[in-house]
Amino acid sequence: MAQKPKRTFRQRRADSSDSDGGRESPTEPGAPREQAAPGPAEKRPPAEAARRPFRGRSRVWASSRRAARAAPCAGSDPGDQGDSESDSENALLESRTVDLSADEEDGTHHSSESEDDQSSSSDNSSSPEEKEFSSAVRIPDAAFIQAARRKRELARAQDDYISLDVKQTSTISGIKKSSDEDLESEPEDHEERILFTPKPRTLRERMAEETITRNEETSEESQEGENQDIWEQQQMRKAVKILEGRDVDLSHSSESQKVKKFDTSISFPPVNLEVIKRQLNTRLTLLQDTHRSHLREYEKYIQDVKNSKSTIQNLENSSNQALNYKFYKSMKIYVENLIDCLNEKIISIQEIESSMHALRLKQAMTFVKRRQDELKHESTYLQQLSRKAETSTNESLAIDEKTQRILEEMESRRARRRQARVLSGDCNHEEGTSSDDELPLAEMTDFQKSQGDILQDRKKIFEDVHDDFCNTQNILLKFQQWREKFPDSYYEAFISLCIPKLLNPLIRIQLIDWNPLKDSIGLKQMPWFTSIEEFVDSSVEDSEKEDSSDKKILAAVINKTVIPQLTDFVEFIWDPLSTSQTTSLITHCRMILEEHSTCENEGLLKSIVSRIKKAIEDDVFIPLYPKSAVENKTSPHSKFQERQFWSGLKLFRNILLWSGLLRDEALKELGLGKLLNRYLLIALLNATPGPDVVKKCNEVASCFPEKWFENPSMRTSIPQLENFIQFLVHSALKLSKSELRDEVKEIILILVKIKALNQAESFIEEYHLDHLRSLIKEV
Repeated sequence: MAQKPKRTFRQRRADSSDSDGGRESPTEPGAPREQAAPGPAEKRPPAEAARRPFRGRSRVWASSRRAARAAPCAGSDPGDQGDSESDSENALLESRTVDLSADEEDGTHHSSESEDDQSSSSDNSSSPEEKEFSSAVRIPDAAFIQAARRKRELARAQDDYISLDVKQTSTISGIKKSSDEDLESEPEDHEERILFTPKPRTLRERMAEETITRNEETSEESQEGENQDIWEQQQMRKAVKILEGRDVDLSHSSESQKVKKFDTSISFPPVNLEVIKRQLNTRLTLLQDTHRSHLREYEKYIQDVKNSKSTIQNLENSSNQALNYKFYKSMKIYVENLIDCLNEKIISIQEIESSMHALRLKQAMTFVKRRQDELKHESTYLQQLSRKAETSTNESLAIDEKTQRILEEMESRRARRRQARVLSGDCNHEEGTSSDDELPLAEMTDFQKSQGDILQDRKKIFEDVHDDFCNTQNILLKFQQWREKFPDSYYEAFISLCIPKLLNPLIRIQLIDWNPLKDSIGLKQMPWFTSIEEFVDSSVEDSEKEDSSDKKILAAVINKTVIPQLTDFVEFIWDPLSTSQTTSLITHCRMILEEHSTCENEGLLKSIVSRIKKAIEDDVFIPLYPKSAVENKTSPHSKFQERQFWSGLKLFRNILLWSGLLRDEALKELGLGKLLNRYLLIALLNATPGPDVVKKCNEVASCFPEKWFENPSMRTSIPQLENFIQFLVHSALKLSKSELRDEVKEIILILVKIKALNQAESFIEEYHLDHLRSLIKEV
């Protein structure tokens, strides 16, 4: 099917209208163009020459309008007619040259024109309408046609082009030879210079270019109009042919339909009603089953819709997203403000803690240093006194002022304590068992003033803070509301791990004035402790989980806050020689370590053991003097030795008070191995056997923990007491010779108490002390 050319609706000129006269004028005989046709074009048939202009898609050389415009008017002069014909020929040549140049720029004119030549030859032989149309077209003369053909063939004759038309190779070669001059004059496409920047043009060149452009536009408009008319005519002819063919087909089809009409003479088999009925019943059953399945599905869908509606209703009633979002947002803002507040205050809290710790450390170091200085100067004084007694007794002992001042202060404090015991009625007190922790009035006043200033500074830390951000109970109430409203999100957020960290600064500020070495308020009576206990108890009641993480909050708080405080007191402030401090510390440690045992307790216990070792090495000193120096109980040597023995025995008692908290192996090593066998027992061996020695042995035995001797089948005491048992048997033997029967009985009771039954029986049998067998049988 031919392609419909683009139709342009431009205004046509008045002189290009169709006329009958214009169509007939090109066919008049005797035209000068036909007589002057030289060259190879004379051998070509006129029909082929007439068909030649219709090869290209847009290469129409002449039309009825152009012929009418170029034809001479009726009654005009023949000379004028020749002039008009030459003018029309020039116009045709000009339009053809433009078409050729356009084809050369397009790059595809070679194959299209060869195809057009073949199609035009076939069209001329098959369609008479084309012949009639070609007779009506104005044909140019042979010279112009040959010149145009030469240009076209010249464009084809490139090195990389192979012509599809084999018949015209000789013609092309002839044309090449005859057109050498033209080739020399006209440059080829690849030899043309491409100007990338336009040269300046004169006014005359611009006017000539505009004139050429107008002419080209006019020729293109006329050609497009002519092509449009030709295309319309061709389509009309084809439509007429198609309609004629359809009429023929319709006639044949109608005849075939007439042949296929129903023949009534054909007979069908007889109809069985039972078969039809059975088939209908089967079909009905299938339809009923399908209907019932559809009903069941419909009921199921209805039930699903009802369930979905009820679920939506329950969800809407159970939770309000807006309120939930509001609560979570408020908790987020509250926690952020709480953290900001604590971050701002933690520096002040640390400064106050450091000030209080430094104040207490200074006081503790004052007591320790004074005791060590007094022990050193008194021992030096007694040694000088012993040397003086050995050399001569007439000269007076020279003492420096510092030693004299220290000894006087020490004796004045002892006198005040002795007077206080008399007023209180304590007559069984032994010198050396009291805690020498009195301070001068001026130093005590300064200490109390500094402590008061620190406590005042503590109150100022949270003066500008709302109770919701500094009160432990209010903070825990916030988290308790979260746990009650949204327990899942509460436990998923691991709040039980966050609460100890949040409460740590607030608890530390409350523990600033807490001193576990004195009979101060216990941890269980503190507000933060009770608040955490209530929070944990409510968690256990509300939570369905047995292993609720909130149960560990109190232990975590003690582990992260209280135990570090206790460790600092043990390492730097605690005096193991002080019975009051040791008793108070054991009370607090027992409550913490037994009720809230954690893995971090090992650090505290190691600190206690280390501090006890240091006290044994630094504070225990029992001198040994000749019997002549200590026989007189009123002599300074005897008094000093007695005070040091009872001081060591007090430390021994304080160490064994840790039974149940420290391991028995550690206690036996510290108390029995390092203190009893190394210091106390040596002092007892150097003493004269008598009631005083038995009294001291009873005091030593009273310090032993009872759980060490709870085994009823035990007949031999623990290995660490072997030396002490031998000393008791040796002392009993000396006392039995001195006929001190009561003291011997006391020693046997001591042996029975410490489960040295075999040694006691052997001693009774060896010395025939049958009246003491009842003591062993009672056990």
